[in-house]
Amino acid sequence: MKPDAAERSTERRELENRVDRQVERIKRADRERPTLLGQSMYLGTIGVLFIVPVVGGAFLGRWLDEKLPGYAVGWTVSLIFLGVGVGAYNVYLFIRE
Repeated sequence: MKPDAAERSTERRELENRVDRQVERIKRADRERPTLLGQSMYLGTIGVLFIVPVVGGAFLGRWLDEKLPGYAVGWTVSLIFLGVGVGAYNVYLFIRE
């Protein structure tokens, strides 16, 4: 059984609408493509989010080791590991957004 002219025209309009939506989606993706500078800034931000807690933990640990007698590097190592954990969590939260 052959479809009549009304059904063919409806199918044709649906096909045209789908193609138009796909073309618009491709054009929008092309306009919103991240640039090299944007990607570099994104990676730099991730690096800063990770490194700042690690370095802060190292400085704070070193300061505590100097102030408290009986500790050689205990606070430094502990706070560096804590900084790695905090930095990893920061990066996770940043990427999740």
